[in-house]
Amino acid sequence: MTGARLEIRPASPERWADLERLFGPNGACAGCWCMWWRLPRAAFDAGKGEGNRRALRGRVAAGDVPGLLAYDGETPVGWVALAPRADYPRLGASRILAPVDAEPVWSITCFYVARSHRRRGVTRALVDAAERHAREAGASILEAYPVDPRGATASAFLYTGLASTFRAAGFEEVLRRSPTRPIVRKLLTAPRAPAARGRAPGRSTPRSSPTRPSASRRGR
Repeated sequence: MTGARLEIRPASPERWADLERLFGPNGACAGCWCMWWRLPRAAFDAGKGEGNRRALRGRVAAGDVPGLLAYDGETPVGWVALAPRADYPRLGASRILAPVDAEPVWSITCFYVARSHRRRGVTRALVDAAERHAREAGASILEAYPVDPRGATASAFLYTGLASTFRAAGFEEVLRRSPTRPIVRKLLTAPRAPAARGRAPGRSTPRSSPTRPSASRRGR
């Protein structure tokens, strides 16, 4: 099995049982249920386990689509969480991952891959699917917060993905406040060209080469 043969679907209400099956009784990791970035620390700690499970289920039941599920046949084998950055208040509270600027970005915050399917292209397939999903939802910028390890790193600490995976998918680093935690982005729509000066309304303009993103749009 490779990532190319996976089917990836939104985490819609009818797929809750599949998400629950993938995460297992541990809620993916220590009762998290992918609520770490969505809840204040006190609320997250108080809800570890069943409380966080109910919180995630409530979002799925409401049709929020908090992420995407990867399937190998009928078996759920991977998960990626993504949403508008405003849905993740913990990002704003992070010294390392706080917003680069005020652009209305979408954020990829978390992955979980079944042990049986790790190192088999699942994460990359989820990144590509997340890009398509965000684009279809109207996002203009997709942002992520991967790890760029300097040595051997336990998989439990790679839940935001590897920087190398995002680079291979066309993301560019825009800021790094920590040696191992870059913020990366991918533009999903072409930057708007500046209006031509000194032309009367209705007159055509000559075709020009594509413009590069402005410094503010690239987050630098």
